[in-house]
Amino acid sequence: MTAVSFDLFGTLVTASTPDDPAAAVAGELRDRGVAVPEGWATAYRTPHLDTPDGAELPLPAHAAAALRSRGVAASDTVVRHAVVAAFDPDVRRTDGVEAALAAARDRGPVGLCSNCSVPELVPRTLVRADLRGAFDTVVTSAACGFRKPHPRPFETVAAGLGVEPSALIHVGDDPTADGGIESLGGRFVDVTETPLAVLSDRLEVDS
Repeated sequence: MTAVSFDLFGTLVTASTPDDPAAAVAGELRDRGVAVPEGWATAYRTPHLDTPDGAELPLPAHAAAALRSRGVAASDTVVRHAVVAAFDPDVRRTDGVEAALAAARDRGPVGLCSNCSVPELVPRTLVRADLRGAFDTVVTSAACGFRKPHPRPFETVAAGLGVEPSALIHVGDDPTADGGIESLGGRFVDVTETPLAVLSDRLEVDS
């Protein structure tokens, strides 16, 4: 049995992101009573926590560490809510999503595998794109701890779909990140070359 997984951002949807993430997070922190320190933009752009190669650091943990580096303490809950609010997106579905999902479903189970360091962003995006419930399993880098192209996200989504990673076809827009499935023997379909609307033709070729 084979299965198909999809990337989310840039593949199934386009979602707005802040032009200045540091400023957006700062504004939400201030709204919640946190005294944003001088030099916040530099602190936000500076790594503060050691992580293994390929690991995903949830953005609230990074923001909290940036505050601590400037002597500001804030509760994890407040920082998390501020980060989630700062990245609250406007969402637009990519043309051909319905056809692509139907073509994938004809082959077997369908999953989502997304690099995303912001908690709640993927579920909110799925709701706003009317895609909630469209997948048999959903894997995010923040939840599994590693970012594509690290093998862990692909192994996790494959396990959720009941197949080996080598039996997974992953559809995405980033040959470096999404193409990581090929290191596990699976197949990558690049939507910049094969639009979603004609994905069924490529899946037939890959049969």
